[in-house]
Amino acid sequence: MSSSTIYELIGYLASILIVISLAMSSVIRLRVVNLVGAVVFSIYGVLIGSLPVLLTNLVITGLDIFYLYRELSTRDEGAIGRGADALREVCHARDIAIVLTDHKLLAQAHGLDGVHFTDGARQVRKARADLGQDAIVGAYCGASRHEGLVAGENGADYVSFGPVGATSLGDGTTAESELFRWWSEMIEVPVVAEGGLTEALVRALAPMTDFFSIGDEIWSAEDPVDALTRLAAARS
Repeated sequence: MSSSTIYELIGYLASILIVISLAMSSVIRLRVVNLVGAVVFSIYGVLIGSLPVLLTNLVITGLDIFYLYRELSTRDEGAIGRGADALREVCHARDIAIVLTDHKLLAQAHGLDGVHFTDGARQVRKARADLGQDAIVGAYCGASRHEGLVAGENGADYVSFGPVGATSLGDGTTAESELFRWWSEMIEVPVVAEGGLTEALVRALAPMTDFFSIGDEIWSAEDPVDALTRLAAARS
């Protein structure tokens, strides 16, 4: 096999890794696979003597490492546990269920009501077996109907689709209203809309959505209470 053929195969491998990363619903997995793809592309750039390919992918590698560090550095077990304890007291005193994103063992250890997975259906079956039938197990499935169906079959109490609003995150794919309409008509598992919510979107999706997951829409607002009030009013 000639050197040029080997170089081409390395380039194809890098391209495949980048494409696979963009198809992932988990941001962390996306970053990890994208990082590997960028490193392979950097090697490819060196091998073919292309400075633009090398520099571009070195920048992408640096960005992936930065965002992975920022994401993972906020996952301090002690801080999450203290936050979980404080919020559990507030929520349970008001008969409100509280779930923790991704950290199944911490949710169980701190007496929370369940866990919300951001990587689709992958962990739902095992979480249901480990936490029991009374626990809440939910799954964010991006815009994938198939992933949502698998999550429901594996025992999810609800399935979340999104983002529903315009976004520059990931590959920019959004969960369209038709997905929620089909799901509400065909599937019994409750459906949740999240990501990029506006008053107009809440108003449009309310007839076909069981719940809305609200986050940055209020916490990034100058007045979170006012932002939440307006979104809640749009649902009625």
